[in-house]
Amino acid sequence: MLVNGKHYRTVWVDNGEVRMIEQNRLPFSFEVFQAKSLEETCRAIRDMVVRGAGAIGATAGFAMAQHFLNPSGRTAEEAADMVRGTRPTAQNLFYAVDRVCRAAENSSQPQKAALEASQAIADEDAEACRLIGMHAGSLVAGRPRVMTHCNAGWLAFVDWGSALSPVYMAVRDGAKPFVYVSETGPRGQGARLTAWELQQERVEHAVIADNASGFFLNKGEVDVIITGADRIARNGDTANKIGTYMKAVLAKELGIPFYIAAPTSTIDFRCGSATDIPIEFRGEEEVLWKAGVNEEGVPGKILVAAPGSHAKNPAFDVTPAKYITGIITEMGIFKPGEIAGLK
Repeated sequence: MLVNGKHYRTVWVDNGEVRMIEQNRLPFSFEVFQAKSLEETCRAIRDMVVRGAGAIGATAGFAMAQHFLNPSGRTAEEAADMVRGTRPTAQNLFYAVDRVCRAAENSSQPQKAALEASQAIADEDAEACRLIGMHAGSLVAGRPRVMTHCNAGWLAFVDWGSALSPVYMAVRDGAKPFVYVSETGPRGQGARLTAWELQQERVEHAVIADNASGFFLNKGEVDVIITGADRIARNGDTANKIGTYMKAVLAKELGIPFYIAAPTSTIDFRCGSATDIPIEFRGEEEVLWKAGVNEEGVPGKILVAAPGSHAKNPAFDVTPAKYITGIITEMGIFKPGEIAGLK
C-alpha cells in the first residue's frame, strides 16, 4: 500500500513483535501499532486496530507464531482458542490459526515452523490479492463507475486488497475509474478507510451515505459493484459488512453486475450455506456514538442518538448466492455455484 508515496504492508512481524497500521486512528493520523505478545495481538484484533478478512487472518497467524516463541505456560490449543475468540465471522482467522498450529506441531523446530507458516500466510494473501486485481481488470477497464462497500482494499488485507485491487490495477494500466464509496455505518470504514486509500492512489471518488446507494444505482450511474467478503459458504452464500445484502438485491433488480472479491482462504468448505455462517454482533456504542475530529482537529466522540436509547449492531449480513454475478479469486472469476469445486 502507498502512504505518502511509500510502500507499506498492513501487518508484518519484526523480531517477535506484530506491527500493524493502526486503523482506528485513520484517516486523521497514521500510526504503527506494536503488539509485543499474544495477548496484545489478540486485543488488537478484537479492538479493530486491524480489521478486514485477510489482514485479520495474517495477524492471527502471527499471533500463533508469538505463542510458539513464548508459550507463557499455555498449551497451543489454549492459545488457539484465545485467537479464535477475538472475532467470529472472518474465515481467514480460523484458517490461519489452524495452519500455523499444524505447521508447528508437525515440525521438530516448532518456533521456526510457526514463523515460516505465518509469514507464508501473509505473503500468499498479498499475492492472491494481486492476482484478483489481474483477473478482474477487464471489469474496470476504461472509465468505469464502480461502487464498493466497507473497506476491502489494502487495509483489509496484507497488500493490494480484494474489491479495490482491480481498481488499483486498472489505474496502473491507464484506466480512470470513478468510485462511489459507501460510507458504511456504523464505524464508517468506507468514509474513513476506503476514501483515504483512494486519495493515496489519486483515484477519483465520492463518499456517499449508505442510504444514497439506491439513488445512484437507479439513475444508471454505476457500472459494477465490487465488495469483499469475510466468509464464503460452499454454495456461494457470502457474509460481508452489514449493508452489502441491500446493494446486492438492488443490483439484481436493476441489472447491475454484483461481484464478490476474495482469496480462496475466505471460503469455508465446511460451511454449507448462509445458515451456517456465524454473525458477529458488536457493542451498541458504535451505533449510538460517533468518533472523529472537530474543526480544530481534536479527536473525540459525540452522542448521535436520543439519550437513553439502545441499539442493535450486527457487524455483517449474508448475501445469498442468487444475487451474486461472480466471485473473483486468485484462481479466476467463478459463478457462486462453482465455488464448491475449488476445494
